[in-house]
Amino acid sequence: MRLKDRVAIVTGGARGIGAATCRKLAAEGAWVAAFDLDLGGAESIAAEIKAAGGQAMAVSGDVSNRASVTAAMEQVVAQWGRLEILVNNAGVIRDNLLHKMTDDDWDLVLNIHLKGAFLCSQIAQGYMVQQKYGRIVMLSSTGALGNRGQANYSSAKAGLTGLARTLALELGQFGITVNAVAPGFIATDMARQTAQRLGLTFEDFLESVRKNVAVRRVGQPQDVANVIAFLVSDEASYVNGQTIYVAGGPRG
Repeated sequence: MRLKDRVAIVTGGARGIGAATCRKLAAEGAWVAAFDLDLGGAESIAAEIKAAGGQAMAVSGDVSNRASVTAAMEQVVAQWGRLEILVNNAGVIRDNLLHKMTDDDWDLVLNIHLKGAFLCSQIAQGYMVQQKYGRIVMLSSTGALGNRGQANYSSAKAGLTGLARTLALELGQFGITVNAVAPGFIATDMARQTAQRLGLTFEDFLESVRKNVAVRRVGQPQDVANVIAFLVSDEASYVNGQTIYVAGGPRG
């Protein structure tokens, strides 16, 4: 229970890594708000946590819209009185080769991943600075190192590592740490979309990935959630401005 009674918001909390993070933080004692455009999905995660004896709520909103983010965070603080943990996980993919990528493909991915993390962090830090305490985690990716067909996604994820480093410098004096987690391949619905784009069955895609991972298995959402739970705990109070790869092998 290293996060007992800490208040956390997880964006993109309705599925995949976000849902696994909600479950993990709640299991560690946090009061968790699942923030997602998909209110039904967020409500399902919140209900699951409550059924297990935890504290949770669902919040609907668009992370790329300032008014929406402000309203969501006000809702959480009105319910629980404070905000101590923010996990910027919300994301989408719109993969394509550069010569085929549209403005909409580019704008949507950058707005959700990068602008969304900027807005959520900016608004959340207002509460955290007053408390002189906070934990912010950005979900980057090994894709930040470059990945064919993902110019938009790679750029957004690289931007998140720079944002984490900069906010760590700005906010550290207020008792707020900011770090990034960079997963490698994780078996999620987003990975399933990539398999479809490549014309592969999901099972064949997983097997092709597994053979190239040093630990010879495919990553699961829980693997990432475990690292996030450490970074938002007091055990990680001297870890700040770092990018932690969760990829079954070395990266960077």
